[in-house]
Amino acid sequence: MYRGRLILKKYRKWFIVASVFLLSIVSLAFSDDLFQIAKNLDIFTSVYKEVNINYVDDINSSKMLKSGIDAMLEGLDPYTVYVPESEMEEYKLHYVSTQFGGIGASVFIRDKKIFFAGILEGFPAFKANIRPGDQLVKINDVVLEGKSNDEVGVLLKGAKGTSVKLMIKPEGKEQTTQLDLVRDEIIEPNVPYYGMVDGNMGYIKLDQFLQNSADEVKSALVDIKKKNPNGIILDLRANGGGILQEAVKIVNLFVNKDVEVVSQKGKIREKNVTYKTVATPIEPNLPLVVLMNGGSASASEIVAGSLQDLDRAVIIGQRSYGKGLVQQTFSMPYNSLVKITIAKYYVPSGRCIQAMDYTHRKDDGSVVKVADSLLHEFKTKSGRSVYDGSGIYPDILVKKERFSKVTQAIVNKLFVFDYANYYWKTHPAIDKDARKFSVTDNEYADFVKYVNGKNFTYTTGYEKLLESFKTEVTKEKQFADLKPEYEALKAKIASAKNNDLQLHKDEIKRALEIEIISRYYFDKGKYEVNFKYDKDIAEAVKTMQNKDLVASILKGNGQYKIIGKPVLSLKNKKADKDSVSMEN
Repeated sequence: MYRGRLILKKYRKWFIVASVFLLSIVSLAFSDDLFQIAKNLDIFTSVYKEVNINYVDDINSSKMLKSGIDAMLEGLDPYTVYVPESEMEEYKLHYVSTQFGGIGASVFIRDKKIFFAGILEGFPAFKANIRPGDQLVKINDVVLEGKSNDEVGVLLKGAKGTSVKLMIKPEGKEQTTQLDLVRDEIIEPNVPYYGMVDGNMGYIKLDQFLQNSADEVKSALVDIKKKNPNGIILDLRANGGGILQEAVKIVNLFVNKDVEVVSQKGKIREKNVTYKTVATPIEPNLPLVVLMNGGSASASEIVAGSLQDLDRAVIIGQRSYGKGLVQQTFSMPYNSLVKITIAKYYVPSGRCIQAMDYTHRKDDGSVVKVADSLLHEFKTKSGRSVYDGSGIYPDILVKKERFSKVTQAIVNKLFVFDYANYYWKTHPAIDKDARKFSVTDNEYADFVKYVNGKNFTYTTGYEKLLESFKTEVTKEKQFADLKPEYEALKAKIASAKNNDLQLHKDEIKRALEIEIISRYYFDKGKYEVNFKYDKDIAEAVKTMQNKDLVASILKGNGQYKIIGKPVLSLKNKKADKDSVSMEN
């Protein structure tokens, strides 16, 4: 009896609040929908209460409620999510702001130990002479072995001006060194690189659409215009999106004032908005190419789709992801929030490029693309045909590059990373700038010797097929008859693999050059050394040098030119950054 009174006292305040809330809803339940809402909330709170009171073991009630909310939202789409107070800082860092306090370094895990991967030039880690490959042993006396990347990240981050104590074991040394660093404000730019490429073309790489992204693109464009470029390349490849309004401002840099860029339409009429350009453009006339691929999503697709619909830019690369959903955040009690898909967006032709149909799921809950039979044709400003329901198709489709299994293996096993460190230590300086740097044949031969001395194995696609063949014929009890042929083919494959390092020399050299140059010129060097390999950029330059071709594409002639065999796949990283600005 006494225990019962204690329980009632414990939950009395919660019961009163819940009851008032439910009664307020029930008082409005003049329709079936509102009655169902009140009914279901009553059931939910009753179950939550009874489980908390009666379950045999102790319960983490906050975790259980979070699981319940997550399960409820899971049946909608991947972008409608609840963010509790404990995750708010991470959410703002990842989806809203580009600023945080830290030391300017990224880490990776090897054999359960933590090592530095990348160092940002000019920040505390760089100034303390920390370099890629150094082991991070402790942070503020916390031993890191066995910790996850996220756990280490939390320990490294903190307010600007605060101190953090690190125990470091420099690569190749057994002795540890203790460093006391002062955290600085780390600003990850939306535009990590801009400059000039072949043909005197301006190039702007935009990684995300977070705060100030439009201002960063504008600043880059103004600086590039001083060099009298012959055209502009806006690189949106692998850009998962961000804030919708930033996308509108970026389109406005290339399109005249008072032109519709995108509209959002949803269930609530008051939230239906049409976004138009509001300023005089910086560059409305120069030839413009937008690069995109399967990782280009949402805000990226707004920019690419609107510039395509307005016949202002030629789109080059691969088909985009196909995210035509708009999210808005709503503040919840106790410093939490919920991000809800409130609308679909439509680019100027009237098309929505949403590819996955979350409303009509299969019986097993899986999601499929919008059916081809449901796609509709739309027209651009000059009458070109474009289609909804499956992302943005490029005007010039370039074959997606795929690295061989051997290249993937030596990168994933960190042989390229380790060799870059060895190269940097044995070459304190290089006498070439990043664009001209290349690994010589002798240096490549040295790398091959280095790899051959390691425990280096990998499985090719045709080896997997051979093993599948063996499994099937064994099931049919025919393997004994076919074993000689199987063994002979297996031996031939093994022999062929011995030549893989030479067969795929060019792409392995590319990986080596990118990693090595980062030791000298950091992220800027990675972009510049890769220019000579980048087929999308080469096609962009070639296209803009041919004014007749650009004019023909924008008029609808020769649309969907294909460079190589197209690879159309939606199996890319989930795009989940897009939203309208936060509601307080």
